[in-house]
Amino acid sequence: MEHIIFLSNQRISLREFTDSDWINVHKYASVDIVSQYQPWGPNTQEDSKKFVKQVINDAIKESRTRYVLAIIYKENNEMIGAGEFNIRDSINKVGEIAYIVNPNYWGKGIATDVANLLIDFGFREHKLHRIYATCDPRNIGSSRVLEKVGMTKEGRIREDLLIKDGWRDSFLYSVLEHERKK
Repeated sequence: MEHIIFLSNQRISLREFTDSDWINVHKYASVDIVSQYQPWGPNTQEDSKKFVKQVINDAIKESRTRYVLAIIYKENNEMIGAGEFNIRDSINKVGEIAYIVNPNYWGKGIATDVANLLIDFGFREHKLHRIYATCDPRNIGSSRVLEKVGMTKEGRIREDLLIKDGWRDSFLYSVLEHERKK
């Protein structure tokens, strides 16, 4: 089994999920606005439990490629979301990031902190060359986060995700390793 992942900055930490985290996952994943641009949700309690169980199972796989980490807001030690890092292509050294934050904490820069920690993790720990993220074109907040962390908007992927109200386009953003080095 790989070592336990723990990432941190001044305001948040990202840690491995535990069984009881489903309760906090459910606090945000059951809210309509949180999943409006996603193929999942709003979650039932069973959905939230299944998600956490799957994340824990993915964490103990022999060759781990998926890292879903709980976001802990240090000010109150509350679990307020999830950050996800996936190795999409190990030969070409490509990874993907994603994040979801409880709406009570929107507008505080949490997603930006999460994205920065995940990008640094991908380049530092996995020696990746390229990290990308996608978001719904209607999700202005997420687009802003991806731009703030230094990702370049590469374009629009047409109708690549089936969500509740039909096919969704996605904006594609990426950052290359040499662009990240200061």
